[in-house]
Amino acid sequence: MSPSTPPVKPGSGSPVGEPEYWAVGFLRRPHGVQGEILMNVDTDIPNPLKPDAKVFVGEAHTPMIISGVRSHGQGMLVSFVGINNPEEAGRYRNTYVYILTSDRPSLPEGEYYHYQLVGLQVLDEDEQLLGDLTDILVTGANDVYVVTNADGRELLLPAIPAVILDIDLDANRMHVHLLAGLIDQG
Repeated sequence: MSPSTPPVKPGSGSPVGEPEYWAVGFLRRPHGVQGEILMNVDTDIPNPLKPDAKVFVGEAHTPMIISGVRSHGQGMLVSFVGINNPEEAGRYRNTYVYILTSDRPSLPEGEYYHYQLVGLQVLDEDEQLLGDLTDILVTGANDVYVVTNADGRELLLPAIPAVILDIDLDANRMHVHLLAGLIDQG
């Protein structure tokens, strides 16, 4: 129901609740002698990393331009304009790569980014408050929403159409149908 990459850091100047920067990868270590650096890609947003794309690196959100991208094992090798050797690339080891939230694509109707869902009040079909959506577990089959009630008890809800009836971001609410076995919160 929603792409898996959660936002990392809220910023100013964005609509309420929307982060300014969106993490798309994590730089690991330099590779070779030309200034490339190995990156784990942490997004399912299509093509955020391509030559000439502007990204922001590290907690200081240093603006950089990608000059090259190629697959390598389970990650990607990325090069940046002005970074020409492993020593320069090494300065960015163990840092996140971000794009502006405004640069991420719109989602089709009925799909949401995780940050839009975390914090929603979760109600059953009888308008009984079950708690707040506090986390989203990304699994192979479907996401699982973690709903925490006032006592701190958690309810796990599969993010499937049979369970998730309605999401109203404007009202900050999600309506759900509890399947047998999900009702007891322990």
